[in-house]
Amino acid sequence: MYVNWAGVADAVGLFLICIGTVFTVIAAVGMLRYPDLLSRQHIATKPQVFSVIMFLLGVILLVRENSITWTLLAVIAFQLVSSPISAHMMSRAGYRAGHVRKNELVIDELGEDMGASTGREA
Repeated sequence: MYVNWAGVADAVGLFLICIGTVFTVIAAVGMLRYPDLLSRQHIATKPQVFSVIMFLLGVILLVRENSITWTLLAVIAFQLVSSPISAHMMSRAGYRAGHVRKNELVIDELGEDMGASTGREA
């Protein structure tokens, strides 16, 4: 029995691109639906990074060229490294700018830390 591995790679690549597209739509709907900064920050980073990874893995399977594969793997690695850091920094900036509903936070560790560093309560 002969298995056409190129056809299997094409089918899996197309499936991964479709999964990435679905998660991008989920992230877009979440951005419209969630009301506050921290919820939007969460929906902008978690499913969006997953969708970019799925999309790029799908492209890797469809294209199957070494130079493109290594470039896209580097992009995936950069996404995994930079997304949590940028989300953290944007959330801190939004908190300090007063765009966070502090009454909806269960635990406000940043407010406690900011109050302790200035010598007053947040």
